[in-house]
Amino acid sequence: MKDDSNGPARAESAASSDRRPRGRVSLVGAGPGDPELLTLKALRRLEAAEVILHDRLVSEEILALANPAARRVYVGKVRSDHSLQQSGINQALLDWAHSGKQVVRLKGGDPFIFGRGGEELEALVAQGIEVEVIPGITAASGCSAYAGIPLTHRDHAQSVRLVTGHLRNGSSDLDWPALASPGQTLVFYMGLHGMQEIRRQLIAHGLPPDTPMALIEQGTTARQRVHRGTLATLPSSLDSSLVQPPTLIIVGGVVGLHATLDWFDPGEANARGWDTGHRR
Repeated sequence: MKDDSNGPARAESAASSDRRPRGRVSLVGAGPGDPELLTLKALRRLEAAEVILHDRLVSEEILALANPAARRVYVGKVRSDHSLQQSGINQALLDWAHSGKQVVRLKGGDPFIFGRGGEELEALVAQGIEVEVIPGITAASGCSAYAGIPLTHRDHAQSVRLVTGHLRNGSSDLDWPALASPGQTLVFYMGLHGMQEIRRQLIAHGLPPDTPMALIEQGTTARQRVHRGTLATLPSSLDSSLVQPPTLIIVGGVVGLHATLDWFDPGEANARGWDTGHRR
């Protein structure tokens, strides 16, 4: 007869493991800055969170809405200065979830639009972690709306392209001929430092130099500024060293509507307590 003297101990250990709280990770989009643009589901997850891993572009006003007892872990990334590599962020999410915590991975904008949310979701699913994705208002729609620049318009643009403006080694392998096609709106994320190259490539591939162009600085916040010009004039007329990130670049005929559709008054927003400053 087989000796199973360790059976009860194993059963007790298994039962103890079953009683351990089950961890969950919520990949949450914080939106472009204004805390009132958070979704209700995002707010509820923040209020229930035990651990929050947050990016650089998440404002203090949004963090203030979270459970005050939650542990906050800063995992922000600045150009050429990452507080934690992506692999480390993935592992931290796994570790906290395995310990039974309710984890919120809080990202500026939307997790699936230049937010590496797909990579984090892959890592969590591979380990069998309970996970959900809560979309956020991405910078393209939030900042363009607050700048009075519709992304589509029957008279100007029938399509929109969302493009990363983070150019490695000062260049990019983007499909510039397609980007220079007429009748569309181009939105460049993280394009401040590559703005000169973006301008040069678009003109070189056929987009007219007088095509309207705007750079939106700290969009949807009380410090929003919209710098407007053309492909030929904006980069040379703007001192990028004085611009405070985050920024968004919009190129296309719709930018010309800003002059008449600019409804948002940052000064008024500041007076009403909308100061949604980003960590820099």
